[in-house]
This record gives sequence, structure tokens and C-alpha cells, in this order.
Amino acid sequence: MAQPQEPNRTLLQSRWLCLWLATRPGFLAASLIPVLVGTAAVHYIGGEVDLFKVLLSLLAIGLVHAGVNVLNDYYDELNGTDRLNTARVFPFTGGSRFIQNDVLSANQTVWFGVGLLGTAIILGLVLTLLSGGALLGIGVLGVLIGWGYSAPPLRLNSRGWGEVAIAVGFGVLIPLGAWYVQTSTLSTYPVFISVSLAALLTNILIMNQFPDYAADKQAGKHHWVVRLGLDKAPHLYGAMVVLAALSVMSNVLLGLLPPLAWLTLIPLGMSLKAYIDLREYAKTPQYLIPAIKLTIGSMVLHGLLLTMVLALN
Repeated sequence: MAQPQEPNRTLLQSRWLCLWLATRPGFLAASLIPVLVGTAAVHYIGGEVDLFKVLLSLLAIGLVHAGVNVLNDYYDELNGTDRLNTARVFPFTGGSRFIQNDVLSANQTVWFGVGLLGTAIILGLVLTLLSGGALLGIGVLGVLIGWGYSAPPLRLNSRGWGEVAIAVGFGVLIPLGAWYVQTSTLSTYPVFISVSLAALLTNILIMNQFPDYAADKQAGKHHWVVRLGLDKAPHLYGAMVVLAALSVMSNVLLGLLPPLAWLTLIPLGMSLKAYIDLREYAKTPQYLIPAIKLTIGSMVLHGLLLTMVLALN
């Protein structure tokens, strides 16, 4: 099956399609699924779920994620990473290519990203009024992590904190925020049951850093794949798969999840296959496309199964 072509200026004929694709919509599930998990956790413990708040939460988080993706493109243009990236595997790595292919200018990109985040902040304030003040703190921290992932002076990914930022931002703050929106209370419960999802989300980042290795290293982005090198870094991916499995098993045995949650381990088989492929093809990015797809699929299926298990009990 042929891979999607990189964007070109013909997209400008359909402005809304152009802007939509610039957000890298294929990755938005990484933020929307944690919202579903956090919300389903409320239902599982017997709480009431407000559908309007769920929809508003999904829209707000989707806009935050889209804005962060767009701003990531802008800052990776400033630091030269995406210009240097000749080993990219589009559309999974190397950015959206909208700036590099002259579809959008850097100035247009940064203002588009700011606009998306600004809209998300407005929705977040509405949700804060509906649920409680603690959501403001969760939201501010989440936006700070998302912005600081690429932007100076934080540049979290360049300093080896990108993997932690993804795990905390997507796997902790989003489920916790979704829980708080429905309950107006803070709890460790949505955090504990989301550890497996956080690990699989982090593996999407880790996997995608292999094709970008040379460009990131040259641009000074010293994330953990660069720090460990292409021979050792695959084991970091494997460790995240083990962590995900241990988290599910521990939560079931401790009674935090129902026995039906054993089913959520099934998608981890996809991650194991991706790990095997990664060890073999870490230095040949063009052969990593199946492993990238398996990594994304494992996270999506695991998250959806976890949501269903919580919602049905």
C-alpha cells in the first residue's frame, strides 16, 4: 500500500482541509482516548457522567493537542530539525512538512498554533466554571508541558525530558482532568489505571524518534533515543511494554480494575511484534513503517478496550 504524499501548495485550494491536515489529525487519538478512559473510570466507580462535559472535554483536549502539534512544527523549523530530516517516514515522523514544502509560512504556522491553544483555553475556562478551580491548575500544567516540549527555553524533548512530558501530559493529566470535570474531586485512581496507557503513548514517541535520529542529533535534540544510541534504545521501548503489562496485571490483582481488564493485554502483542521489528530495523527507518503502525494501533486498541471494560462494569 502506497504511503501518503507530503503536502504541497495544491492544498491551499481548500483552506479548511489544509488547516485540518496541518494539525496532524492522525495523532489526535493519543489525547482523545485518555479523556475516554478518565471519564469511563468515573462511571466504573458509580459516578454520574455528564455527556455535555465529555464532549466539551474532547473538543478542548483535541484543540490543545492540535495546537501543540502545529507549534512543534514551528519550533522544529526554527531549530532546523525538520529541514535536516532526510530519513523521515511521512506522515509519522519529520513533522507535517507544511512549512518545509511552502504550504504555510512559519509565521502563519505559529499564529495558527496560538489560535488553537487560545480557543482551547477558553473552553478550559468554561469547564473550570462548570467543575471547579483545580481544573485550572491541571490545564495550565498540561499546556505548559505541551508548549515546552519543543519551545525554548524549556525545550523538554531536547533535554531528555520529552518522554516524561508525554507520559505525564497524556497519560496522567488528561485522565485526571477528565475525571475532575465529572466529579469535581482529585483522585489517584484515574492515574493508577492509566499507567499502562501512558507507557504505550510514550512508545509512540520513542518509536518515531528512530527515523528522526540523525536529524535530531545534528540539531541538538538529545532525547533518549539519541542518548542511548540505535543499538540500546530499542530496549527502552521494550521496557515500556513490560511496564504496561505489569500495570494492568497489578491493577487487576489489587482490585482497581475488573477481571475483564485482562483483555486489555491482548493489544500488547502488537507492541511486542513492533519491538522485535525495531530491534532488527532500528538503523533502517524505511522498514519501520509496520512497527510504527503497530505501536499506534496497540495504544488505540488498549485504550478503547480499557474504556469499554470500565464502562461495562
